[in-house]
Amino acid sequence: MKKVKRKKAAPQKSAGVLGAAGRASKPAVVETNAASPGADNGAKLSFNHAMIYSTDVERGIRFYRDMLGFKLIEDFRHEGKPVYARMRAPGGDGTIALHLAASPAAVASDGVRLYFEVRELDAFCGSLQKKNFYVTQMPRMMPWGWRHAYLNDPDGHEISLYWAGENRMKKTVMKAAAKAARA
Repeated sequence: MKKVKRKKAAPQKSAGVLGAAGRASKPAVVETNAASPGADNGAKLSFNHAMIYSTDVERGIRFYRDMLGFKLIEDFRHEGKPVYARMRAPGGDGTIALHLAASPAAVASDGVRLYFEVRELDAFCGSLQKKNFYVTQMPRMMPWGWRHAYLNDPDGHEISLYWAGENRMKKTVMKAAAKAARA
């Protein structure tokens, strides 16, 4: 077994990153390994699901099920109250899990955004508006060539609804985005 090297990130020379208390945060620790995981045995990492912490799992279930169309796979209740729910996206096999947060502060997710792809993006956002749900940004072409709309779930988690189509797994092409924006 090869030894894992621990390497500290170089400190930034520009303005430091401030933590929640306004103090400079410590540099990130990056672990590296000469051989990539699974290189010898052919194992491949697969994404399973995203865990979303919620102050009210029942409310989260209603949002993801009734507004976005997710199917409830399972829910776990404690004393009759939902504390965990697993849900499947209406298209594909992607899943999310809602988990009761220990406190309202535990749901903060700065730096995390959930992405859900939908072909009929404009119609989907229109249906949300008809249900009196506020979409913070209606669909528009972004500089990287995908159409995006933005909204927040009931706990404030930022969500991007988008359509990338055939460009989903390709590198962004700025010229194509500019051309599409003019159309």
